[in-house]
Amino acid sequence: MSKTILYVEDNEMNRKIVRDLLKRTSYELIEAHDGEAGVALALEKRPGLILMDIQLPKISGMEATRRLRADPATANTPIVTITSFALSGDELKAKEAGATAYLAKPYSPFDLLNLIRKLLPEA
Repeated sequence: MSKTILYVEDNEMNRKIVRDLLKRTSYELIEAHDGEAGVALALEKRPGLILMDIQLPKISGMEATRRLRADPATANTPIVTITSFALSGDELKAKEAGATAYLAKPYSPFDLLNLIRKLLPEA
């Protein structure tokens, strides 16, 4: 299984936090700034794990997740949906779209790293 993680996030500061978090790990991080680019990059690179923001330009993280679940190449790739606008029912909607896990911002970077390691072990 690939140790590559795709982070689909339009906010540069949030991408930097994850970039810094993963610097000292064996994971390779690739990034997309909108939902359409995220789907295209996931299909091209076939990452081992996808971190998907929900609020994205072009297509939402929910729609991007649905598209990735519909493609046999990414149907089984773990997808963690992340949002800063956590509303009641969002976790259920994310799961219905095909998310493996759901994380609300703000989150502890160490909680994120533990979740990543659970879904995509380093060794």
